[in-house]
Amino acid sequence: MPELLIEDRGPVRVLTMNRPEKRNALNNALTEALVEGLRAADAADAVNAIVLTGAGPAFSAGADLSEFKDLTAENQPLVERRAQLTMSLHELFSRLTKPVITAINGPALGGGAGLALAGDLALMAESAQLGYPEVKHGIVAAIVMPNLVRQVGRKAAFELLATGRPVGARRALELGMVNRVVPDAELQVEALALAGELAAISRPAMAMTKAHFYQVTELAFGEALALGRDANKRMRAFRK
Repeated sequence: MPELLIEDRGPVRVLTMNRPEKRNALNNALTEALVEGLRAADAADAVNAIVLTGAGPAFSAGADLSEFKDLTAENQPLVERRAQLTMSLHELFSRLTKPVITAINGPALGGGAGLALAGDLALMAESAQLGYPEVKHGIVAAIVMPNLVRQVGRKAAFELLATGRPVGARRALELGMVNRVVPDAELQVEALALAGELAAISRPAMAMTKAHFYQVTELAFGEALALGRDANKRMRAFRK
């Protein structure tokens, strides 16, 4: 079975992680499929928005621990390849021109939590949880940490990282980790509806909005205003 299911719902492409027997744990094959799937969706003319979710009861349990046995000092090339692949996946979201909605259908832990927060928007099922348990396994949530710290307050982020305790959907909403909490049975419908709303927006306007948003978050106020001035001038080229 393919690690990633791909389905188009009109202008919305749905990417479904498809390792339900492993709680959609991120092995190399699934991670590579996600990178390729996201890039392909961004390049597809008929696609204007993307929904990412998981098959079965979990969104993603994070890194596939069964592959960790090979990630040792003696296999440094494998260690470096895995780290680079994981980084490539997480940095890709902000570089896509099309909006990505994560539909968090169940537990999202470690790298899975990082993936859930990597989307531009996140919808979370009432029964789902988010957590960063890496510290309990004697490792660090290093690659997913930058995105978490940028989205929640420092104290809350450190508590999540240092204790490894998961939080429920309502607490995740309070912390600003997700946009909405919806009943489990309505998650897919809500995600598709929101994606359809975004897909109806002018593609150049959406692409510039997204690019500008991620640039602004990293700039000083004055630099952000200057960037906005330049974007304002460019917008005249695609206004209807």
